[in-house]
Amino acid sequence: MKKRLLAAMMVLGMTLGLTQMSVMAESTELTTEAAGTEANANAEETENPLTAQAVAGQEKIKVLLLPKFEIGTLDDGKVGEGELLYKEYCEGGEAYDIAGSLSGSKLYVKDGVALYVTGMGKMNAATSLTSILNDSRFDFSDTYIISVGCAGSAIEYGTMGDVFIITSAVDYDLGHKADIREMTNSDSETTWYHDASYDGSAFKHLNTALTDQVYEVTKDVKLETTDQTRKFMKDEFDDADWAVRDPKVLKGTTVTGDNYWKGKYDHANAILIAKTYDCPDPYATTEMEDVALADVADRYGLLDRFLIIRDSVNTDAFMSGNTPGTLWGDEKAPTGDSAETFDIFPTSMENGYKVTKAAVDAILGGEVK
Repeated sequence: MKKRLLAAMMVLGMTLGLTQMSVMAESTELTTEAAGTEANANAEETENPLTAQAVAGQEKIKVLLLPKFEIGTLDDGKVGEGELLYKEYCEGGEAYDIAGSLSGSKLYVKDGVALYVTGMGKMNAATSLTSILNDSRFDFSDTYIISVGCAGSAIEYGTMGDVFIITSAVDYDLGHKADIREMTNSDSETTWYHDASYDGSAFKHLNTALTDQVYEVTKDVKLETTDQTRKFMKDEFDDADWAVRDPKVLKGTTVTGDNYWKGKYDHANAILIAKTYDCPDPYATTEMEDVALADVADRYGLLDRFLIIRDSVNTDAFMSGNTPGTLWGDEKAPTGDSAETFDIFPTSMENGYKVTKAAVDAILGGEVK
């Protein structure tokens, strides 16, 4: 336990070279005193330690975009989370090596907009953002940080292709969990138990005024789907209204876990976690980085300008007759493959790009502030 606590104290100060998409390490945080446990992004007085370290000659960053992975390179046409935004804002600009950065990642900067591929998982995300904010060549004192990328969406709330303006990020891993086979209440569908000692890092409510502004400027962005995805959702979920509607921009809570999970029990856990932390909007997405990024932003006094925009490429349910064994193990998939996203991935990446572009342009133009 002492070793785990020591590691938690060091997590945001150390620099690691981790291979992208191969390491998803647990980020365990220290308990804070009760007075500091509630993360209130709307607090009027927020000390910004970056202001004190600003020096003459620093390059001022207005927007910092943080995708998590790319397919190939940022300019090869194999679109992952960062390529479309890189080509829109940073192509042709400067590329900087960041001390302690993820192997192969650079900070791309052009005209006040920066982009960095953080790597997947809470550890990669937290150490990447910390390394960037500690680089004295840049002034981040007024920066809007935007976490962007794909996610799984909660069934009965989101459909594949939706894009979400996230209003709260919560940690799926902090607390206590039991195996359902150990539960004494056979009717229980939740296996997660709250531990208030983690609350200082287990959830972050984002700036309501900011997320409302971003939602207003993005809610009417036209999103696309595909015929295959539309048919699949219709067949898989019995023609339910939520499943067959056109994709749209929604607000919601994101649940961050280092483990990639699915299924009715974990779905019920995610709903319970969001309710436990009094999130203003329903559980909407699951991903692997955002609560860690929010915690770093909070520690640097930047939580009031931290945004999360996520697009749905799959759901938190087992679909097409798949099971944990067919998706992640050696069991044969009933459909001959274990595809979860069908053909929606590139379309959803385009959707996420369009919404993020609308938000960034509004920030740069002074419409959002």
